Amino acid sequence: MAETEFTGWGGRNGNGHSNGESTITFSNVRILDATGEQPYLGEVAVQGNRIKSVSRAGSSMAWGAPGSRRIDGHGMTLMPGLIDAHLHLSWNNAPGIDPIQMMPLEEHVLSCVEMAKLLLDSGFTAGRGAAAAKPRLDVVIRNAINEGRFPGPRYTAAGPEITALGGLGDATLPHIPDPGLNLGIVVSGPEDVRREVRQLMKWGVDTIKLNLSGEEITGMGAEEDQLSDEEVAMAVNEARRRGRSLAAHARSKNSIKRCVKFGIDYIYHASFTDEEALDMLEAAKDKHFVAPGIAWLINTARNAAEYGIKPGTPITIAYERELEHAVESMRKMHKRGIRVLIGGDYGFAWTPHGTNAKDLEYFVEMIGMSPMEAIQAGTKYGGQIMGMGDELGLIREGYLADLLLVDGDPIADVRILQDKKRLVAIMKDGKFHKAPENLPAGMRLTA
Repeated sequence: MAETEFTGWGGRNGNGHSNGESTITFSNVRILDATGEQPYLGEVAVQGNRIKSVSRAGSSMAWGAPGSRRIDGHGMTLMPGLIDAHLHLSWNNAPGIDPIQMMPLEEHVLSCVEMAKLLLDSGFTAGRGAAAAKPRLDVVIRNAINEGRFPGPRYTAAGPEITALGGLGDATLPHIPDPGLNLGIVVSGPEDVRREVRQLMKWGVDTIKLNLSGEEITGMGAEEDQLSDEEVAMAVNEARRRGRSLAAHARSKNSIKRCVKFGIDYIYHASFTDEEALDMLEAAKDKHFVAPGIAWLINTARNAAEYGIKPGTPITIAYERELEHAVESMRKMHKRGIRVLIGGDYGFAWTPHGTNAKDLEYFVEMIGMSPMEAIQAGTKYGGQIMGMGDELGLIREGYLADLLLVDGDPIADVRILQDKKRLVAIMKDGKFHKAPENLPAGMRLTA
């Protein structure tokens, strides 16, 4: 069997086999399959865009099949790609909300392309869209990624958040008279809601998002509630009729309860709880996902001084208070078996895209998850929030080949996933976004 140095993958390998036709086998790797089982030494074969087989060390594998290729991982960790449950590709790493919304559409599209690649470069092979800054941005970016026009994670498209007159998303930019520049779609009454939800579905979004509570930085308190029950019911009914999912910005305890009451799948933030809210969530824990956005709370409260948000001011004091409540709420949810997922509302200057893996560290150090549990929050449960739990988020035969080859042991220290240099290979859909070109001496490709 001929042995050659590995020099990276193009559209075809040196033997003339296309990536989609050949079998790529990662051998001598520690397999972190995200099922909860401790990593084990073995081999994983990928054919086309699926995992063909998973084999423990010592079991036989078929080498030498036409077009087969092998990467000796020398004990590195092979794990599923990371998944962000609360992703805004149209947030552009800008210092505040105004620069996001004031960016002209043409430049904004290019920024989305940039952010998408940055996420994939960081090991995030999928993400659930949690709101777009402009009506069709998410839809266009999702479609372009799916068509292979530029690199990015698997992505579900949202539209702008639906908000009440004077609410979060409308009150964000009170000094701008043009309502077309608001961050949200402003409604007043059920018929307004019906019209806007139908328009969003016409544009092709996957998720309808409602703002059910406020946000301190916008001037509307986190524990203030908005939208009437009639408005929420209208949005849910219209979305369900067309097979769309629903998400909500819900920081207050009452907004969390309304998510459960109306069957809103994806609950973003959920900082303030009481026993009733926790009981309701636990009783429906197979239906809901919670993505708290811990990174936003921490960094807005503590690390945004150079952008004019100084510690010790009323706004940062409010975020410190919310952070304390959010951490306690997530600890209680985790103990009750409620699915709490990574996704920190990244995309601002003090929470930039590309640092999303920091959530894993927060989940371990603050919420009290084990490293394995934190990784599952960003892989296994990520596959489920993408609506692909039977084929994404685990290393398992038949699952989609979204994989990371990591130099080190994330179970020993989840922080290594923040170091892009430790991500030796990034594979999405069976193709290398980042090929393992700079492997240690002796690593070979066998063909």
